[in-house]
Amino acid sequence: MIKRFYLISIIASSILFLNGIESASDSIFRYTDRVHPEIANTNMVVSQNKLATEVGFQILKQGGNAVDAATAMGFTLAVVLPRAGNLGGGGFMLIYDSSERKVSTIDYRSAAPKAAKSEMFLTESGVIRYGYLVTAVPGSVAGLLKAHSNYGRLSLQEVMQPSIELASNGFKVTYDLHQALNFGKISMLKDNESKKKFYNYKKQALSPDSWLTQPELAKTLKVISRKGKDGFYKGRIAQLISKASSRNGGLITEQDLASYRARERVAIETDYRGYKVVTMPPTASGGLVLLQTLNILENFNLKEFGHNSANSIHILSESMKRAFADRTRYHGDPDYFPVPISKLISKAYSKKRSLTINLKKVTPSKEIFPADIIVLDESPDTTHFSVIDSEGNAVSNTYTLGSSFGSGVTIPGTGFLLNNQMRNFSHLYGKSDEVSLSTSAANRLQPGKRMISTQTPTMVFNPKGDLFMILGSPGGGGIPNIVTQVISNIIDHEMGYAEAIISPRINQRLGGKLELETGFSLDTIKLLTSKGHEPVQAPSMGSVQAIFVEEPFIYGVSDTRRPGATAKGETNLK
Repeated sequence: MIKRFYLISIIASSILFLNGIESASDSIFRYTDRVHPEIANTNMVVSQNKLATEVGFQILKQGGNAVDAATAMGFTLAVVLPRAGNLGGGGFMLIYDSSERKVSTIDYRSAAPKAAKSEMFLTESGVIRYGYLVTAVPGSVAGLLKAHSNYGRLSLQEVMQPSIELASNGFKVTYDLHQALNFGKISMLKDNESKKKFYNYKKQALSPDSWLTQPELAKTLKVISRKGKDGFYKGRIAQLISKASSRNGGLITEQDLASYRARERVAIETDYRGYKVVTMPPTASGGLVLLQTLNILENFNLKEFGHNSANSIHILSESMKRAFADRTRYHGDPDYFPVPISKLISKAYSKKRSLTINLKKVTPSKEIFPADIIVLDESPDTTHFSVIDSEGNAVSNTYTLGSSFGSGVTIPGTGFLLNNQMRNFSHLYGKSDEVSLSTSAANRLQPGKRMISTQTPTMVFNPKGDLFMILGSPGGGGIPNIVTQVISNIIDHEMGYAEAIISPRINQRLGGKLELETGFSLDTIKLLTSKGHEPVQAPSMGSVQAIFVEEPFIYGVSDTRRPGATAKGETNLK
């Protein structure tokens, strides 16, 4: 009896202790959570690759700001994460200046060569996927350098030195890189330079724990560090790109490269239950999809329905479909097409869209978008990183080669891969009366134009106006849906930061089946089926690299869906 009383007392004391910690005003952890973030109070860096995270962290330690760290990480990922990190691709960056409390953006999406015509990319089996022909003019170098020139503090040589050293001295091949190279054989073995660099004479991928040095890439990085943008878009490197393209059926010329510009655009935003969500405008159409989905969701009490309940999933799915329907008609490069941004993200428009959602059954895609529904093939092989410095300046950056390792083409004498983004234009425009994403006037191919992208670098500000979240993800066409769910998990369901990212995800696009990660119960799946959904199990979705600011602490979460993802920050408690 005494032992039993003693045991009960211990249990009761433990519950009171945990409840006390949970409710304390100075709580650091939530002990009710099953997973936890990295914690710091000075700065934080998160990326999909441990070496890149370490580089960003060291740049901050050297006195660099968030943009210096981001620039260093962008060039480093081109060395250590070649399937997605790049010099030969493009992307989007959000930059928060804490002194001005302002978000700026840089659009450095790849662009169409002037000689490109849609007929070139169409075959009987579909759009050409790999090789020189599908390479677009790369924007990554221009974008990273523009960010550094406008906002950086350290010299370009200082922020590029880590990537040069990693390319020159090499690094150990991980199991993740080895496996990615095995998957990349479909494109890379067709190119002599890529085959020579990443495979042995038996066409076997570099083995785990072997050492990868990239002397030609190191030379390219050194030229950029000395000469800046002109070192890549003019001169020897531009000549090598143009010559290789001309010899192998590609379209990129020296003129295309010399005329490329990274563009500053006005960020777009919405209010979601009192929080300001800021993201990239088109050409990054993922930002529009994110804001439209959130605006529709705001008309439903998701907290009351419960996290990942059948009802919540149903509303998420139906909201996503409606946002993607508008992408089919209206999203394109704003320099070539008047995208009706204000209308698409207006609360009144989203309210009308929400009223078409039936809580008991699925709305057929044909009723949402009464035309042919064709989903463009958008690869999940992208990468994202987030940074915040000790002054509160922050960067949210997503960039890509397109497919894993892009076109599979490595430019001789340079050591870097080129993208395969030309496949993402609407090449059937003018060839069919049917309305679909593949026939979209907004995304039709034009010389110099940028193809739409679902990349969605995002920042969220709390009701007081303070920076709260810095996040983004790879994940192809599912990127805006991934970011939507993380934001909803935190704001609607009040989940812990790590749990909000680790929780099972769904993906729904117009015309597709409801995709589910592992982790949903059979009961939930049965309820979804009874509403008319066709649930299918899908691979893991994305790799969110996020930072959360809750004074006096900074919380970093690297999504475990991709091996090697790491968060690192500095603590300076006094």
